[in-house]
Amino acid sequence: MKKWKTTALIFSLSFLTISAGAPQKKIEGPKFQKYRRINFSNNLHDSLLTGLQNETKPFVSGQVLVKFRPSLSRYWRQMALTAYQSETITIIPKVEIYHLEIPEYTSVEEMVYLMNMNPFIEYAEPNYIAHITMTPNDPLFNMQYALNNTGQTIGNVPGSPQGKENADIHASSGWDEETGKDSVIIGFVDTGLDFDHPELQNKYVSRGKDFVNDDDDATDDHGHGTHIASIAAAETNNGIGIAGVAWNCKILPAKAIDDLGIGTYANIIEAIRWLADSGAHIINLSIGGEADSAALEDAVKYAYTSGVVVVAAAGNDSSSVLYPAAYDSYCLAVAATDYNDAHASWSNTGPQVDIAAPGERILGCVPIWYPAQVWGDFDVDPYAYGYGTSSSAPFVAGLAALIKSLKPDLSTRDIMNIIRYSADDVNQDLFPGVDDYIGYGRINLEKALRPIRITKLGK
Repeated sequence: MKKWKTTALIFSLSFLTISAGAPQKKIEGPKFQKYRRINFSNNLHDSLLTGLQNETKPFVSGQVLVKFRPSLSRYWRQMALTAYQSETITIIPKVEIYHLEIPEYTSVEEMVYLMNMNPFIEYAEPNYIAHITMTPNDPLFNMQYALNNTGQTIGNVPGSPQGKENADIHASSGWDEETGKDSVIIGFVDTGLDFDHPELQNKYVSRGKDFVNDDDDATDDHGHGTHIASIAAAETNNGIGIAGVAWNCKILPAKAIDDLGIGTYANIIEAIRWLADSGAHIINLSIGGEADSAALEDAVKYAYTSGVVVVAAAGNDSSSVLYPAAYDSYCLAVAATDYNDAHASWSNTGPQVDIAAPGERILGCVPIWYPAQVWGDFDVDPYAYGYGTSSSAPFVAGLAALIKSLKPDLSTRDIMNIIRYSADDVNQDLFPGVDDYIGYGRINLEKALRPIRITKLGK
């Protein structure tokens, strides 16, 4: 990075802007009447930006996300952006986050530092990048152990592992109580949806919103989103393919992840806000990023306070919980178990983990355009196995949709707590109670959906 030789203006109330080398003009107005000029030395610049220069989390070059304090009017916000010589790409409604393009001569690190010195700005941060937390792996086999594990072989090729009886989410007995209402909508922030897949073509509310290509058609050009949505809500009891957790609930896709499995925080924030305002009762986020973000947290908080149950994948690299799953006050962070009810070794851990669901060899749909050679040199139906907490999260989203269907008047917090408190503590021999590996335990549809039956002793 070039040595910094930037001139800053600090107005009364410490309003701060930067100079592009042009003559500075005094900004007239009730809040900005006095200013003084400060020249930062290169040495001071180096020390002030040490943390930002060492930033290892990926972000978009030339863009920042900014939230002004509510007390600042739209007029003075625009004056501030003019002073920073930054252009507004979009203002994300409701959460009031400005997605900005900054001038070429200023780095993201410098602009973030300067803006965060401004008392009229609540926060400024890079436009970080997130990614999917699962990549489909194996071709179609004919077993869904996650829904009903009888101890079967997980696959039909030599060397396939053996499952453990009842190491599943007890779906069949849970479905005796509820299979989902078509009035309940599960929103997915992901790569989109294959609208022509036979298991999904009758399940979506609309073609959604594409925040990557800026249009109203969230067609899946990757495959991840189709796989995730099918786990939660594939058409069921139709004589073909797989079963989804929430048989009758509807799907609403918001595409914020591109064909490479990468997405910006700005697009994810917009997608969350859009789903919350478009009638989604549940939002599934099988995606995650390493960077903490006040803007992303604001978006998840907005959904939560709007009455939406937010479910997010913890991540797959045996490290700390990814964001947004780590925003534990507003969402359910989901870890992964395997076909033996053990914590998956690669599943991320931490105190933010709320719950777990199967994430190893999970069968789901893939787009019908997927070439057979992706899975092997043979023809396959549009189904495949996937691995990751991405695959775990939609089991929880599907359960949340079933609870919402059964008891529509429950609060968001009530639904989240039912999911937590009805879980099976499958690692209690090693870590009794709530732990950093699977939280409260592996979800149990039967316990979450069936009414409690009380009988007298001896009866």
